[in-house]
Amino acid sequence: MTIRVLLADDQPLIRAGLRVLIDGTEGMSVVGEAGDGDEAVAMATSLRPDVVVMDIRMPGTDGITAAARLTSSTDVRVLMLTTFDDDEYVYGALRAGASGFLVKDMALDDILAAIRVIAGGDALIAPGVTRRLIGAFAQSGSRRKAKKSLDGLTEREVQVLALVGEGLTNAEIGERLYISVGTAKTHVARLLAKLDARDRVQLVIRAYEAGLAG
Repeated sequence: MTIRVLLADDQPLIRAGLRVLIDGTEGMSVVGEAGDGDEAVAMATSLRPDVVVMDIRMPGTDGITAAARLTSSTDVRVLMLTTFDDDEYVYGALRAGASGFLVKDMALDDILAAIRVIAGGDALIAPGVTRRLIGAFAQSGSRRKAKKSLDGLTEREVQVLALVGEGLTNAEIGERLYISVGTAKTHVARLLAKLDARDRVQLVIRAYEAGLAG
């Protein structure tokens, strides 16, 4: 099955480069290009791509606002395009429901891998890009100081949430807690349901907000 991608960036050269990369990869296709947030929302709502690669900084409606609109009204998954060094809106993008991040200077293979991860229904935690972004901006003032209530979670689920907050995979969580990968996966699934989280990225956010990570 071909992964259908919508590109949203106000820089034509960035879109052109990504289109060549994606269209030249077996199993992927660019179905449209948008130059701002409003256009991205309209095109994504109409075309229903699997993944929208969305720049955070665009004129008019920015990527954060556009991502929030899409994730609240559709099942389209959003992969944010950002620069780690100067983008102070990353945490807001995560809150808006973004499933992960592409850093503009990432290796081409990593960009393609990120799109596959998001299209597959997972979130881009490994190899640590999202975790580093969350950690940096949470510690710089975006993090909520008051610990959110974890009422309803078992002690084991709290332990698993803390490890998800560190960016560990299910296999790594299993090794750390001496449980099987299947059991770790079950705990993560229960956390997603109990905390009403869209994916693992949002679980990482919950862990930071609860003071379990950082």
